[in-house]
Amino acid sequence: MRPAGTSATLNAKPYDLILAGGGLANGLIAWRLRTARPDLRILLLEQDAQIGGNHTWSFHDSDLDDAQCAWIAPLVSARWPRYEVIFPELNRTLAGGYASIASDDFARVLAPILGDTLRTNTTIASLTPTSVTLVDGTVLHAGAVIDGRGPVHSDRLALGFQTFLGQEVRVAVPHGLTAPILMDASVAQQGGYRFVYVLPFGPDRLLIEDTHYVDAPERDPERLRANIAAYAAARGWTIVDVLREERGALPITLASDHDGYWDDLHGQPSSGLRAGLFHPTTGYSLPHAVRLAERIAQQPDLRAPALFAAIRAHATGEWRRQRFFRLLNRMLFLAGEADHRWRVMQRFYTLSAPLIARFYAGRPTLGDQLRVVSGKPPVPVGQAVAAALKTQPQQIRTSA
Repeated sequence: MRPAGTSATLNAKPYDLILAGGGLANGLIAWRLRTARPDLRILLLEQDAQIGGNHTWSFHDSDLDDAQCAWIAPLVSARWPRYEVIFPELNRTLAGGYASIASDDFARVLAPILGDTLRTNTTIASLTPTSVTLVDGTVLHAGAVIDGRGPVHSDRLALGFQTFLGQEVRVAVPHGLTAPILMDASVAQQGGYRFVYVLPFGPDRLLIEDTHYVDAPERDPERLRANIAAYAAARGWTIVDVLREERGALPITLASDHDGYWDDLHGQPSSGLRAGLFHPTTGYSLPHAVRLAERIAQQPDLRAPALFAAIRAHATGEWRRQRFFRLLNRMLFLAGEADHRWRVMQRFYTLSAPLIARFYAGRPTLGDQLRVVSGKPPVPVGQAVAAALKTQPQQIRTSA
């Protein structure tokens, strides 16, 4: 085998598609293409030792159709038939399938399938819509390059953040949970909408995640670790081992200049958070990644201009459908006191289970939308109206 960067490598036949970054979206795209169009010459580049990073992705069964649930099933680490939410004035259990995918399982399943189309421990120096330059000087060419290396800062966006730290722990005795706790907002709020998210992965194994909807992505990790320890103690769980830890700050869109954002990409096909493909209120990205993978696998022309246009059209359709969510996000972040943001979510969880399922799936009906905003608002009316009218990023930054 010739070493990377030789003239033989530089003059090799171009790939049909190079995927930059081995996260959720690009991993699913590579898998879908490898399965549906094995004739294509594709390459997935990941800077770490394995794809997927250190994450847990979750979704409701109702977020996907039956066929999508079936093809994603080999990745699922755990599944439950119901989930619970807890607020200061509400405790509710909702029926409905809920599943999680651990990044280790994501890598374990996909790496053998991708085979030599996956290259790990590979760092990208720069890229264009049709080429990737590695840090060792190797230049790889393709009909198109999809950039899936996470979100980028843009003045075209006004964002809040869902900042979290999660620890997968082993406890001394069985914890007794039979279903996830998606939100326990009965905890002290600490300057934003705070809740604890708990996934029971085994009789004595839990993922406990301290989550904050806040105005800036930074949060003291030591404080979040202390919050987890205090929560476990309050539930009567003695942590005997921390198996792993994950951290992140997911963007929560308040307003955006969508066309300007995509113009600024200058024809660079993108995926995942970089393409704005995530639920704007919950931050869930797996359903969007599944739909994008299917869209790309059906795309007849995978050259950069056509692929960029197809992904942009797909993202634009999602953005238009998400207008209502951006309105709710502005009410959550811009109206009322930060420590009282939980009231917005508590009121939401008093609504019907089918409405809540459609909300998570990103497909609320007009009736759902009217039901969510009807009645006495959980925030001051004047502030709610002012937040609703701030539809442009500049309006929000100016008033901050």
